[in-house]
Amino acid sequence: MERTRRNFLRTITAIAGAMLFPLRLIAAPWNERAFDEVVYADSLKSVGAAGLIESDLIMLKIPEIAENGSIVPIQVSSEIADTERVFVFAEKNPQPLVASFTFHKGVDPFFATRIKMGESAPVHVVVLAGGKYYVASRNVTVTIGGCGE
Repeated sequence: MERTRRNFLRTITAIAGAMLFPLRLIAAPWNERAFDEVVYADSLKSVGAAGLIESDLIMLKIPEIAENGSIVPIQVSSEIADTERVFVFAEKNPQPLVASFTFHKGVDPFFATRIKMGESAPVHVVVLAGGKYYVASRNVTVTIGGCGE
């Protein structure tokens, strides 16, 4: 391998980061099975979600009509105490689980991103907090599908 200043600095930075922030470099195990499920109910089981509780403490901002399913903006925040995980499901997608986020104590459970939707369907946001699963849902009408169909 060619030794360059850039490679040297990249290596030193990685080593320093590992020594200063060791827990931040250890990612949660990837739940490949949950992302590979093709049925919404099976995806829920794969993430351990059972006995979902409807909650108005989950703020879900998503358009009612998405003109392009390739770029559906979504903004989520949770006011549920001790939110640990947030999952986003697009029910009729080829793989319903589209996103998973982990939040550490002291971090506001908030994110904004864009998801792909193959067709009109409910979008479910599932929050894990205190060992219980909460859900908020919205129907989204997609005029042009975004999952290559």
